[in-house]
Amino acid sequence: MQPILRLTDITRSFPGVKALAGVTLDLQPGEVHALMGENGAGKSTLMRVIGGILAPDSGQMTLRGQPYRPRSPRDSKAAGIAFIQQELTLVPELSVAENLQLGRMPHRLGWLNRSELKRRARAALDFLEIELPLDQPARTLNVGQGQMLEIARALQDQADVLIMDEPTAALSQKEAEHLFSAIRRLRAQGSAIIYISHRMEEVYELSDRLSVLRDGATTGTWSMGEITPTQVVAQMVGREIQEQASAPRGKRGETVLAVRNLTRGPLVQNVSFEVKAGEVVGLAGLVGAGRTEIARLLAGADRLQSGEIQMLGRAVHLTSPAAAIAHGVGLVPEDRKHQGLVLGMSVQDNVSFTVLKELAQLGWLSREKCRSLADRYIQEMRIRTPSREQAVGTLSGGNQQKVVIGKWLARDCRLLLLDEPTRGVDVGAKAEIYRLIEQQVAAGKAVLLISSELPELLRLSCRVLVISGGRLVAEYSREEATQEKILASALAGLA
Repeated sequence: MQPILRLTDITRSFPGVKALAGVTLDLQPGEVHALMGENGAGKSTLMRVIGGILAPDSGQMTLRGQPYRPRSPRDSKAAGIAFIQQELTLVPELSVAENLQLGRMPHRLGWLNRSELKRRARAALDFLEIELPLDQPARTLNVGQGQMLEIARALQDQADVLIMDEPTAALSQKEAEHLFSAIRRLRAQGSAIIYISHRMEEVYELSDRLSVLRDGATTGTWSMGEITPTQVVAQMVGREIQEQASAPRGKRGETVLAVRNLTRGPLVQNVSFEVKAGEVVGLAGLVGAGRTEIARLLAGADRLQSGEIQMLGRAVHLTSPAAAIAHGVGLVPEDRKHQGLVLGMSVQDNVSFTVLKELAQLGWLSREKCRSLADRYIQEMRIRTPSREQAVGTLSGGNQQKVVIGKWLARDCRLLLLDEPTRGVDVGAKAEIYRLIEQQVAAGKAVLLISSELPELLRLSCRVLVISGGRLVAEYSREEATQEKILASALAGLA
């Protein structure tokens, strides 16, 4: 069978880095072809080349047997290729319905036909078997809802080739299941899908074949029965990743954080819990349950309506991020691009932001200290960057996440709030982040971990708290916690 898409020796360089170094890949009609690799391996760059966002420096592409060289995303779309990017491209002030039909707004006699707009929008959401408020601005959606909107917008094109770059990174398990169902329907209809993910379980559940990128080149392509997950990881990183058998444990110390009857709106209602030094407390729940809202209250990003927050046994008023930082609280937010980084500034500047006062001498910022700090965390966290001066917005998503975590490690916080810290991060980087969490716990720090990946919560947490409908509905020790119990509690809280 002739491939619908074939790539041969594709190369692409940026200043200081060769992102693609001779990638060869073919895609068959009616298959899901997984693409895996470490952050910075070149996956997103390759997809942008296929999608017409970037032009290759050299190499050839054919589509349906004919030469294919798109000059823009419009060209790739016209050729029957749809691209779901890792980062959201929604227009915040437009409604859900308007975002879904952007570029194809229905008109009647020169006026927007709103009834037809909503009809088309509902049909797009029905294909994914989800519901979103059609008249609500996209800026009011949470990250998971925004990702589902992005996916629905791409799927309605009924493209012959569909590129999905980390489509489930921000989705709950239920939302991911809706997406998987849609993927199977598309495959049955003959669509070819390139599926990029760091989640090994879903890759093996969905895919027919798998290719691995390492350092900008393909290391091989296999059918799913020919390669084990361990072998995939070895192909990705060029080394074995040691599995961590138990949760990181430090010497359990005093209570660092205690919250009593924490309340703000419908998503945080009378929540009480404690986090001690030397432990990781996991916060589980469905997307929209209120986990992120709790973290924002503790980081001073939102204000309490009622309740009390204590740090080291003393009541504190975390009325701003600056106040929270002063009390030793650091937040790694779920939305790194908008809330965790200044994308146009360098890796060095972003790592230094939390400790500018400490890096100053006689009132002037010491560039030597800034460089030393950046070099330290680039090395310790294995951040892939051409230099410390590289704009952080040009790094891969996983390396950006390492920068966000690094700036808070530089601050030496008493309490770390980690909201989806491994979202969009490859297995090698994930293991490194786990190691960093373990080091913080061993040093007596307190960690509150929010994750939609239940295996991650079970692996890292000393205790797991379940949030549902803004309320704390269950608490499990490490020995008691299972995925089944956590999910049952999360769903029972919605009854």
